[in-house]
Amino acid sequence: MTTIIDEILKHIPDKKKISDTAFEAANIILYTKDSEFLMDDKGSIRDAVNSVKKRIELRPDPAITMDIEKAEEKIKEILPKDALIAGINFDPQRSRVIIEAEKPGLAIGKQGELLRTIKEKTLWVPIVRRSPALRSKIIENIRAVLYQYSDYRRKFLDKVGHRIYDGWTRGRQNEWVRVSFLGGARQVGRSCVFLQTPESRILLDCGVNVAASEQDQFPHLDAPEFKIDELDAVIISHSHLDHVGLLPYLYKMGYKGPTYCTAPTRDVSALLALDYIGVAFKEAKKGLFSSTDVKEMVKHTICLDYEEVSDITPDARITFYNAGHVLGSAITHMHIGNGLHNLIYTGDFKGIRTKLLEPAVTKFPRLETAIIEATYGAKTDIVKPRQECEEEFLGYINKTLERGGKILVPVLGVGRAQEIVVIIEEALRLGKIPKVPVFVQGLVWDVTAIHTAYPDFLNANIKKLTFHKDQNPFLSEYLKRVASRKEQEEVINEAGPCVIIATSGMMTSGASVSYFKALAEDARNTIIFVSYLGEGTLGRRIQSGDKHVTIPGEGDKKPIEVKLEIHTIPGMTGHAARDELMRFVHNLEPRPKKIIVNHGESSKCLDLASSIHKLERIETNAPKNLEAIRIR
Repeated sequence: MTTIIDEILKHIPDKKKISDTAFEAANIILYTKDSEFLMDDKGSIRDAVNSVKKRIELRPDPAITMDIEKAEEKIKEILPKDALIAGINFDPQRSRVIIEAEKPGLAIGKQGELLRTIKEKTLWVPIVRRSPALRSKIIENIRAVLYQYSDYRRKFLDKVGHRIYDGWTRGRQNEWVRVSFLGGARQVGRSCVFLQTPESRILLDCGVNVAASEQDQFPHLDAPEFKIDELDAVIISHSHLDHVGLLPYLYKMGYKGPTYCTAPTRDVSALLALDYIGVAFKEAKKGLFSSTDVKEMVKHTICLDYEEVSDITPDARITFYNAGHVLGSAITHMHIGNGLHNLIYTGDFKGIRTKLLEPAVTKFPRLETAIIEATYGAKTDIVKPRQECEEEFLGYINKTLERGGKILVPVLGVGRAQEIVVIIEEALRLGKIPKVPVFVQGLVWDVTAIHTAYPDFLNANIKKLTFHKDQNPFLSEYLKRVASRKEQEEVINEAGPCVIIATSGMMTSGASVSYFKALAEDARNTIIFVSYLGEGTLGRRIQSGDKHVTIPGEGDKKPIEVKLEIHTIPGMTGHAARDELMRFVHNLEPRPKKIIVNHGESSKCLDLASSIHKLERIETNAPKNLEAIRIR
């Protein structure tokens, strides 16, 4: 059987010009020692791409690249100082040089002119990345890991490519596709869907339920159909722990395959996983995994942009589309079996444009089955228009500040936190609220820094603002980082009226709980809930009106008397509300034949599934955990 490499080489007039070939997952790399052929291949690579319909890249063989020290000097000569270069890192195994710049457009040059010059003068392939406007240690550490293990990465990516292109290994028997729900079915938390095709075994998300009892925290990875040594790939929709929190554990248990997600999802997931370890340590609990396992996750992650098509197994191809939920969140479109079946998995999504993100995509190339969330799927989950919600939020802040109180906003570290920051920054700038400090707890600050590295994933307005230091909402002079326990005590005891943004959103742990303990018994203060609150969490108990609450892990202490004002604004959520869910289904193109509802309390999943069936005349299903559904 002719291999794909043989097919590609048919289009190269002189095959001796190709010194080596390799896979980088679904991408195919050709190396050459001929510098003239590198700079002008006479259209042969284009012809090969048109023939095999795969992404092919021609690179210089590492043997002909300029010495690293000389190449770095030459690159600095070529690039304008106005680009504000933050770092130049070489990946010698793949003949690439990664240039980090505060102004990447200036480093690229008009129509890529400077990149071509660098390639011609140094024979290194330049890749320009934006350096965060706020320093991000996690991004620095992730990039350091990838540089440190560049040789391993090359071998790993080549192995993934062979799995994709070397043909079927399980033997084609029947044309069937099925999904098993290992978590997140008729519940919010521990999302995990296992997809099986005749050839592939793929996991869609692998989360934890931080609010549940220990036996209900984790997906059912002991299900008979799931075998970790047969797993081909993991796809992560976004970085919240209920979708990615158990992924490092898979690597601890021996998984060595690829994880696919967007770059922001990789970075934030790593940060939250390390925080998860830290919380366990503070609570004197044994961690599920270690920082070494998080490093393994990073080493095996393959990042894709929105609308970038990529094969991941011999019979599965994926494309990510904007989900509008949090930075880098993705709806995964899966093309299975060369047209046998087309599936979308939404993860969590938002159907309207927010202050931070564009709305979720509803148009796809082909579609037969959709797996959608139902967090706010009940008929009663109708929320106010976004503008009204934001005005209501600012109104509570103003009333609290007038009486000299503090406002606590418990948030998820990624998503709600940054949108709240943008809303408050705009209100401060426009004079809608008094000029008071806005204290941002450490984890929220770190995630916000990651946002400044990926403006292309933000909505058009915020993206434009981030390009200007004096307009970037994340660089506001009123935002104050709280990085230590001592600084937290100063906010509580010494700061006057202020706004405090802290995790966790459900108040299961973290700084939001500490702030609540300090502020709860003063009626001048206010707590505003803007995120989903899981059943049984401290946040849900406070929201429900309990006037005396005990803190998780402090059952032997005197209950706290709740005197502060309590407000909930459901419309600030990053999840699609009931009307958005119904509109999303109605607007789906093409129209699916089957819709599977998950990620919602049981009554909400059943309500949404019933309504979709009645109004749209589409077959629906709301499975329970451990149920398997044949979709083809």
